[in-house]
Amino acid sequence: MPVGDGATLLKRRPDVRQAERHLAMSTAQIGVATGELYPDISIGASIGTTGLIENLGKPAANRWGFGPLLNWTIPSNGSRARIHQAEASAQAALARFDGVVLNAIRETQTGLAQYTALLDRRDALKEAEQSAKEAADQTHRFYQAGRASFLADLQATRTYTDVRAQMAEANTQVAMGQINLFLALGGGWEKDDVAQK
Repeated sequence: MPVGDGATLLKRRPDVRQAERHLAMSTAQIGVATGELYPDISIGASIGTTGLIENLGKPAANRWGFGPLLNWTIPSNGSRARIHQAEASAQAALARFDGVVLNAIRETQTGLAQYTALLDRRDALKEAEQSAKEAADQTHRFYQAGRASFLADLQATRTYTDVRAQMAEANTQVAMGQINLFLALGGGWEKDDVAQK
């Protein structure tokens, strides 16, 4: 079974990771929309030559330029509306993230409860298998000694075989329950260094 902090284990789930990345993107869009309220300043430079072919390379034909470029969109209702839209998108992404996390917790709790119940059933069947084996062995000894009928010996052996079949089925169900629990926890079979890559 995977061991560790529940939050860390749930973070490995692909659906939780996807919702977390979507939330991060949505909150970043608020910053982008807010950044559009401020001026955009850039500095540029250019070098070149102009003139007739015979004047190329002479100082009179060379030119250069250097200077800042200021680009600013005056804040308007449209800019503020984009900020509000980005905030609303972030709230929707947060609600989706909360829903995904709650679903992951529900699946994990359900998986744990089912796995525990399957382990308890298997333990009970182990005891029943041991009792059925002892009863079948004792009935067979009684049959060999002439104190029990063949039908009683056959019935005890059949009961033991039925319990063994139930035990095999219980082992399969425990393995499937463990797999479902691993999936609910977002893995669990990987080493930590592999999971981080």
